[in-house]
Amino acid sequence: MTDTHEQRVVGLVAGSHVVNHAYLVALAPVIGTVAAEFDVSIAAVGLAIGVQGAVVTLLQLPFGYLSDSKSRTLVLTISLVVGTLGIAATAFAPSYRWLLVSQALLGVGIAGHHPAHYPLLATASSETNRGRAYSLHALGGSLGFAVPYAIAAGTGYLGLDWRWVIGLVAILGAGFALVALPVARGFPPEIARPAVSDRPTARPTLAGVRRGAVSLVKSSGLMGLALLSFLTSAAAWCIRTYSPQLLSGGYGLAPGTANLLVSGMLVTGAGTILLGGSLTDRIGPGDVALGGYAALAALAALLASGWLPLALLVLILPFSGTISVSRPARSTLADRLSERSDLGKNFAVVTIGISLGGAVAPPAFGALIDLASVQVAFGVVAVLGVVSLGLTRWLLGHVDGSARDTSATAGD
Repeated sequence: MTDTHEQRVVGLVAGSHVVNHAYLVALAPVIGTVAAEFDVSIAAVGLAIGVQGAVVTLLQLPFGYLSDSKSRTLVLTISLVVGTLGIAATAFAPSYRWLLVSQALLGVGIAGHHPAHYPLLATASSETNRGRAYSLHALGGSLGFAVPYAIAAGTGYLGLDWRWVIGLVAILGAGFALVALPVARGFPPEIARPAVSDRPTARPTLAGVRRGAVSLVKSSGLMGLALLSFLTSAAAWCIRTYSPQLLSGGYGLAPGTANLLVSGMLVTGAGTILLGGSLTDRIGPGDVALGGYAALAALAALLASGWLPLALLVLILPFSGTISVSRPARSTLADRLSERSDLGKNFAVVTIGISLGGAVAPPAFGALIDLASVQVAFGVVAVLGVVSLGLTRWLLGHVDGSARDTSATAGD
């Protein structure tokens, strides 16, 4: 593998992650206005986002199998094309039912990204650069989260409605797909497809699927990482989706100002991802993960208090995205728990945890906000941070003895 191949793969995958995550949260900054237009509750729009997350969850392993057995670039192509169709359908949704269907279609497009991204990165990057490659990938994702909020702030000041926000995200995705797909077609075969020796030798059967599922469930490290991914994904989804409601309802900020601050928060979180990738390569993923989850618990508790003065709020809010510092560490741990032939499926399992968080958190936290308050919801996020910290300590002490090693290689 040459440096040019590595840079091209990392650049394309990071760009794909920008688009993928912009699609994921496109409804979040406009959730209140969408609810008002369709005359439904905030929890109902959260349910639409949850439908998207449920579809992503269901399709992780099928796309992981396709990535491991056929072609990583094929999975990426399907995701970019179908995702663009889904986000365009969301922009033109004439009713709440249409919104549900378009979010389900969008979920199909989003589902294939991670099963394609991680094997591409693991194949193209060297062991010494793996943490930084994952951090650039995660950086792209965090920038993607920030994009819809920045667009919503701009269109809000121009007096444009929510459909412009979703439509501009769709145009961004379509433009990237037109550039990225020809580049992906030019990847060398050893990057684009799994090695012949790593491909399944027989067609999948129900018995084989059962055996594979039992093997995955018995992997305590992988299951622990999947659970950790679920907890941190649920926390992150609450922060990303309902921070505007926290700022406007809890602190009295105008919606445009709230969206601008949330965009700044996510951009800052993107910067901490680069820091997390560098630290992961230098001191090992274990300590980086512990630090990220401890910061999540502390900062969420501060925001939930509701008593922060505005000046302090502006200083603290950007760093509530500090959970991002742990993402390259979590990816590196999953990499070390995987054989090369299982990368797509194993990362799909971890992504199932992430996707379940996306399916459960928006409607659950939306209902909690309707029943109690947004401050209570952020208090629950702080609790999730504490539980994630404890689970990570358990994983480091009982499962992955190489987690503090900066030079460990992949294994079972």
